[in-house]
Amino acid sequence: MRIPARSVCTAIRDDIVSGVHERGGRLTEELLARRYGVSRVPVREALRTLEAEGFVVTRRHAGACVAEPTEQEAADLLEMRLLLEPLGAARAAQRRTEAHLKVLRGLVRLGRERARRGDSEDLRSLGGWFHETLAQASGSPALTSTLAQLRRKIAWMYAVETPADPAESWTEYGSIVDAVARGDGERARAVTALHTERVMATHRFRLSGGGDRERVRTSQHPVHTTGPRY
Repeated sequence: MRIPARSVCTAIRDDIVSGVHERGGRLTEELLARRYGVSRVPVREALRTLEAEGFVVTRRHAGACVAEPTEQEAADLLEMRLLLEPLGAARAAQRRTEAHLKVLRGLVRLGRERARRGDSEDLRSLGGWFHETLAQASGSPALTSTLAQLRRKIAWMYAVETPADPAESWTEYGSIVDAVARGDGERARAVTALHTERVMATHRFRLSGGGDRERVRTSQHPVHTTGPRY
């Protein structure tokens, strides 16, 4: 396939996350250039970026390879997300625009409809869009970028169990949006923390080669927040 040179990094990253390039596998410039229909120059630049992001490592006598994160490294990312998602929601309660609220409410409405129908593929996409919009509503480009990076790496490192009741997540999303709309940062933070902690409990670390380990704890210490559960 041929893609624009500026999109090479995104394409390689997406293929790493989806498992096209297996963990530990070599990433040769020549083969990647041929796969994506570009010269070796943008491939070389992309590999440098992906190494800085933690998706690629350079090994002696092997060159660029897909990284092989440890279970502890993966668990650390879950804990970081557990801290930053609630922060983003709290900031969104103070900085969101009406446009953000319109999109968030629309996503909740669609999510509830898809949950009733059992459209799991649509729900995954809508959930990702919800989190991305909520982060953007925080008004912090640095936080938005960090959360996007965390979500990509977590999707790469973990398999996620399908929730028994997907409607529960969308009820929680609705509660988050209500708090954000009211400008209640503490409430938005608390509900998001509870939601994130519950969702993280469904994640299983992916072994190299595609296997899954037992469920990984989101943190060595339980996270406690005030306020009722939704």
